[in-house]
Amino acid sequence: MIITYSCDNSLYINVTNRCTNSCDFCVRDHGDELYGNLWLEREPEVNEIIAALDAALYECKYKEIVFCGYGEPTVRLYDIFEVCKHIRSVSSSLPIRMNTNGQANLIWGRDVTPDFKGLFDTVSISLNSPYADKYQQVCHSEFGIEAHYSLIDFAQKLKEYVPNVLFSVVKDSIPDEDIKKCQEIADKLGVNLRIREML
Repeated sequence: MIITYSCDNSLYINVTNRCTNSCDFCVRDHGDELYGNLWLEREPEVNEIIAALDAALYECKYKEIVFCGYGEPTVRLYDIFEVCKHIRSVSSSLPIRMNTNGQANLIWGRDVTPDFKGLFDTVSISLNSPYADKYQQVCHSEFGIEAHYSLIDFAQKLKEYVPNVLFSVVKDSIPDEDIKKCQEIADKLGVNLRIREML
């Protein structure tokens, strides 16, 4: 069961396979050859995650720790916060990032953004489309088109508590004109837009 894996000198933490989206371009469909089998037999306990993390950090020096696997990390948000607190106790300088679909407030039924304070350096939110209906066509969220409106609101609120909040889109998954619209949304909110390559 792979809890941690490395990519580009970053240590990635895989905590769940559950996700509120079923995106057309998801790495779950073809990622095993890149990262190994990230399908979990079960969700690891917090102490198991910390043990795997400590072992990986002992073996190698990483530039960043990233919560990202085959599922949506925020379904285990408060377990992740516990792991972040451990990381901060071990190293105050090692950057921590989360890659998320931005639906945490819908998942938890309230505004969870204040709880991020002091734990993350970067949160990357998958925007994937400038339009709610097109987002749903591509990402198939269990929350319907509300997911798109919520992730934009999530990004705006999260800026108060996380130094670097950014949106991401996958190149070639949407038209170039839609990427330009995504850039406009990012600019309006005062966050960066990262264009990722299709795997």
